[in-house]
Amino acid sequence: MKLTRWMCTLLLTCLAVTPIFAGSSDDTAKAKGAVAAAASDDKDKDKDKEKDKDKDKDKSDAKGDTANSNSSSGATSSSASPAPNAKVTALLDVLVKKGILAPGEASQIRSASPDAELQLLVEALNRKGILSAADLSAVDSNAAPATAAAPSGPTFVAPSSADATSAPVMTAEVQQQQKPTPRNPEPQTQAAGVEPVSSKPAVPGVVPAVVPIRALPIDSPTKDGLVAAFRVGGEKGVKMTPYGFIKASAAHDSSSPNGDDFPFVGLFLSSTSILNTGPTKDPEFHLKARSTRFGANFEWPDPSPKLIVTGRVEGDFEGNFSEVDNRDVTSLRSSALQLRLAYVRLDYNITDRMDLFFEGGQDWAIFSSTVLPNLFETTFLGAFYGTIYTRSPQMRFGTTYKLSNWRNLKISPEFALMMPSTGQIEKLGSLGLTGQIGQAEREGADANRPELESRVVLQFQLDKAPAVPTAQIFWAGFYSRRRSIVTSSNYSTPTASCLANLVLCATYEDAFPNGFTVSSKQYGDEIGFSLPTRWATLVGTGYFGGDLRFFLGGQVNSYATDTTLLSNPITFATVDGGPLAAAGAATLATITGTNIVAIAPQKPIRSFGGFLNLGLPVSRWFNADPKGRMGGWQVYLHIGKDQVVHRDLTNPNYSAGANTLSPLPLLMGKMFAATLYYKLNPWCTFGTEYSVYASRLAPGVDYTIAGSLSNEWQDHRIEFGPVFTF
Repeated sequence: MKLTRWMCTLLLTCLAVTPIFAGSSDDTAKAKGAVAAAASDDKDKDKDKEKDKDKDKDKSDAKGDTANSNSSSGATSSSASPAPNAKVTALLDVLVKKGILAPGEASQIRSASPDAELQLLVEALNRKGILSAADLSAVDSNAAPATAAAPSGPTFVAPSSADATSAPVMTAEVQQQQKPTPRNPEPQTQAAGVEPVSSKPAVPGVVPAVVPIRALPIDSPTKDGLVAAFRVGGEKGVKMTPYGFIKASAAHDSSSPNGDDFPFVGLFLSSTSILNTGPTKDPEFHLKARSTRFGANFEWPDPSPKLIVTGRVEGDFEGNFSEVDNRDVTSLRSSALQLRLAYVRLDYNITDRMDLFFEGGQDWAIFSSTVLPNLFETTFLGAFYGTIYTRSPQMRFGTTYKLSNWRNLKISPEFALMMPSTGQIEKLGSLGLTGQIGQAEREGADANRPELESRVVLQFQLDKAPAVPTAQIFWAGFYSRRRSIVTSSNYSTPTASCLANLVLCATYEDAFPNGFTVSSKQYGDEIGFSLPTRWATLVGTGYFGGDLRFFLGGQVNSYATDTTLLSNPITFATVDGGPLAAAGAATLATITGTNIVAIAPQKPIRSFGGFLNLGLPVSRWFNADPKGRMGGWQVYLHIGKDQVVHRDLTNPNYSAGANTLSPLPLLMGKMFAATLYYKLNPWCTFGTEYSVYASRLAPGVDYTIAGSLSNEWQDHRIEFGPVFTF
């Protein structure tokens, strides 16, 4: 790929200087970051003489270069219309044969005017990752007159539209997921040398619009599109390019009773009471580097020009601390590396309009993770405050089809078989990690079916201004079940309610001598959009569902046991460690007015919410130079909300006798954030964020905050730090 990139750069450099050697005096090719600058009048006269000599040679050539002949004619007749550039045409044929350009793309470039052909080709190769901003700068430098004066100071190259978007930090949550092709996830390197100086000032570039964070882009990757840092297995082996970022941040919370270095939901699990902060609001200061992230993109070779095999592995240090002897005392600063992403994807380009793909491994869930907010706080990213997301093992299938060239309209339906799972709070109850694994792993798998997820995405170009990404609207949904099992052996471990009425408990056990099972469904629907324009980018989602704890929604609630029309409930131990905290218990009861023993049904606790995230490209508003120090200012405003359905929260039939803290007394979580980013250079960004997180309880329930009663708890948080990407 490096060889292809080098050859393309060399060819474009030759094409850029061809008009100079051909004697062309046309300086109109400066639109949209022109590749060549016009030479001075004196230089033109000298080159005209040289081209007159070349003209005789061109005539004797059987294949004659049409572009050079017309350029020579143009030196004597300014009114002659230029012919198509034969070298550009030849290069297009080569790029189509190699699968770098689609035939439709090449046709569009050929149909353009000769002055625009080269520019369109450059833009196409830049979009596909073949040429970077640094390459384009090198072409500009080569095309400049040799006598151009050199500025004294270094010049920074503007990142490409895919890299110079939002602060690299938040592209972080998905710095790589935004890009359709797993290519180098770096902002481009600093240009070597100096800017060319032309006889007329070049048209200035433009600061890119804010790019929305899309964890799962729909554009198919390009064959040989990964610019490899190195290869595994020789020259024709697997391409591999590492990426990531190093992030350090300092944060102050006005109230953080859990002691976390991120804003958790308003349950104080480290306190003796989950609703009591103690004598103060418990303000805290944290400084951390565990948000640092590392990953690598892969591309495997395949002889078929239509089959593209790519993959990714990514990890971070947001997990548990080490407990080994040599770091036991200082384990606080020794965060463990944990897996985030690990998958392989196969794309088959049926036509230049249609792509089929399969993906296997751990990736973002297609329900909840299509778009994400741009927040500086990435450890929890607004979880339980309106942002739902997760990453999970999956087998995903889908297609992307280009419906029309009008605004580049595309549609992508997808379907996935996901790992069945539920969520448990480790700190609740005495079982700890055993309880978390028991409920999360056993109850999902015991349902004996995969979780089903699907989505449909419609993508289009909303704003045709330069450096503005495409827009999307989408729907996503999921359906799953969980199951809890009570065996006859569990009867030998009586619960407190069974011990309180041994005779009735024995009657219930006789009714189900082999044990029993109880289950509940999980489901959700989500709609959302990401609408980039030159002035602002608005991203938003809205969701509704039941048992959304695993997706970090529903105010940490999962399911509850319903005792409607049932009497004398008794709970039983389960193979997954239940009864568990913040969950319904496996319960037997009698139907009211009869002696019939029945299994109390379990139902998902419903919730709804969403977020709006507005990105403002401030530097673009003021026409800042994208290569300068003032080209990297962006502001984000964010609101989010996650709320439990009031009827479920206050349902009297979700009785304490059949549930352990389910539902939890949390009514809603809401947040507001304002974030300022300054991009110092393509690799370093500074972020500052002020945010307010608030949790409100059910009517009639109050917190005790610093000795005072309140229905709402708030945490005012300030976080600041640098992020270095690579």
